[in-house]
Amino acid sequence: MRQAAFFDLDKTIIAKSSTLAFSKPFQAGGLISRRAVLRSAYAQFVYLVGGADHDQMEKMRQFMSQLCTGWDVDTVKDIVSDTLHNVVDPIVYDEAVSLIEEHSMAGRDVIIVSTSGSEVVGPIGELLGADRVIATRMEVVDGKYTGNIDYYAYAEEKARAIRELAEAEGYDLTQCFAYSDSITDVPMLEAVGHAFAVNPDRELRKVAVQNEWPILVFTKPVALRSRVLPVRPTLAVLAVGGALAVGGAVWANSRKRRLGA
Repeated sequence: MRQAAFFDLDKTIIAKSSTLAFSKPFQAGGLISRRAVLRSAYAQFVYLVGGADHDQMEKMRQFMSQLCTGWDVDTVKDIVSDTLHNVVDPIVYDEAVSLIEEHSMAGRDVIIVSTSGSEVVGPIGELLGADRVIATRMEVVDGKYTGNIDYYAYAEEKARAIRELAEAEGYDLTQCFAYSDSITDVPMLEAVGHAFAVNPDRELRKVAVQNEWPILVFTKPVALRSRVLPVRPTLAVLAVGGALAVGGAVWANSRKRRLGA
């Protein structure tokens, strides 16, 4: 059966909140004010030092929903595309990139499962050579964000999406891998046979020790331009629904690869 490696994004592959990392480009693009940039910087600080328990993630959700209300969707996509390398390059962990490469070389699909928004996670996933991403999707009306959330890729929902994707794609979850830093991702880690805690918060570290999950420490940033990442076809949006009701935004390449050991 096929295998896959599932990666959380924020503080697992990159050192910050992926959405908040774009606050300065969003200001330059006229989406947010200087005051909002300062609020984003403070939210980033609290997110990094305060862990990612349910209360913290709920505050982050509310903050991001309020912040993006009224934003033009095409403007957001253009800003992310134009500034992606400058924003992401300094905060990507070299160790994470190496793991992605290793899993890809072993024939496993690489899937990023993130609570951050699809407009940010999708391009980052493509940049890193991922096969798919599952991410939060904001409600859009007349080309603008309403501030409501259509799909929230969080906690148990991540595990549900992984299980349904595994059923649709034929992944043997007992032979799959998952990586995360947060206690809120325990359901995702429990869904696979090989779970790893990456830079874990205090609560996840306790769970990892109890379950004998390996604990990884990622510290080294890497300039992606200096790395030769796996060559993949352009990622395309896969419509969600029917047999694959994982919700959110799922990117997938059209090529189906047999998985190695």
